[in-house]
Amino acid sequence: MKRQPGDLKPMSQVLADYVLEDKGGFITREWQDYGYRLAVDMGEETKKSMYIKLAKTTDRAVLEQARAFVLGSATVKNRGKLFMWAVGKLKRGEPLSRGEAEA
Repeated sequence: MKRQPGDLKPMSQVLADYVLEDKGGFITREWQDYGYRLAVDMGEETKKSMYIKLAKTTDRAVLEQARAFVLGSATVKNRGKLFMWAVGKLKRGEPLSRGEAEA
């Protein structure tokens, strides 16, 4: 098949044909991404700004330990509530379970 001179589209038309999905916001920092991922893991995407603020202001080791604790819990009704409880305990220096206090 031979191309005709009119077969080529201008580059602007080619790019206009591809529509990217707009998520409605910009993530430009690593802590913003981490906070968003925390919100998704806890099933609270509507409260993502709170998790992003936590990721910015709270020690990452505390957040990771609380995240692992929540994701390791088998029967949790509200992951977000358990996560915030765990963060509070860890910030106060308290263990999350008896096993940690004895270890």
